[in-house]
Amino acid sequence: MVPELREWLHLNNPEHSSLGAHSLRTVIVDDEGPARDKLKILLGGEPDVKVIAECETGAAAVAALKENKPDLLLLDIQLPDMDGFCVLKSVPAEEMPLVIFTTAYDQYAIKAFDAHALDYLLKPFDHQRLRDALHRARLAVRTHSDRALTDRLLNILQGTRSGLQSRRLLVKAGGRVVFLAYDEIEWIEAAANYVRVHAGKVSYLLRSSIGSIAEKLPDDQFVRIHRSTVVNARIIKELQPCNSGEFIVVLRNGKELSCSRGYRAGLRRLIESTPVL
Repeated sequence: MVPELREWLHLNNPEHSSLGAHSLRTVIVDDEGPARDKLKILLGGEPDVKVIAECETGAAAVAALKENKPDLLLLDIQLPDMDGFCVLKSVPAEEMPLVIFTTAYDQYAIKAFDAHALDYLLKPFDHQRLRDALHRARLAVRTHSDRALTDRLLNILQGTRSGLQSRRLLVKAGGRVVFLAYDEIEWIEAAANYVRVHAGKVSYLLRSSIGSIAEKLPDDQFVRIHRSTVVNARIIKELQPCNSGEFIVVLRNGKELSCSRGYRAGLRRLIESTPVL
């Protein structure tokens, strides 16, 4: 099982919904009082989440982060004195908490995606959507992955993109902005004027072409095996040749996909780059 699929199953397992003895110390930043109140009410149903400060300006947020050094920051983007990204620039990398953006505007989603934010909640969001984000925060705290995430975040915010490659795909689905790690994606298939992205037990229907999606994915990980199919090479289990010169591509989950003769070059490149025992 690929690590990200294991993570997805772990996040959806109620036995792993808390941090045990560790409290998720949280700072809320939003210039609207009702929005802060709603967050506090929703967080009140999470026994391991402790709100240690709430702020309505960017300057107050910077001071609260410096003083409290929280685990988690729920951050609105549009603030009276500075935007949320400027708040993050003011925080030393070693003190940067996990960041979940909360905003009514989706135009910042790409910037947050590039920044590898933990999550991006579009207002109005419900309790379950917030809980999904908190599950990701809990996992990040347990695995100590927050440092790597926020280091990449700072690199983007400071405009230093050299050597940094995005390893996620942005998917807008049902009013939500979903960040799909490349390793979560198993295969992608064309469906008329849409493409369907298969990721574990979940699939997403996007209005795009298979060619456009393929261009956005790294060619060292994804292989186009048919005019209507792109597959994640890391989850290919075996190749079964057919008499017609085509191949059957078998994935680790048992799914069988056809590789047409015109796209054998991608499989040949995969075979040549894989050690043979």
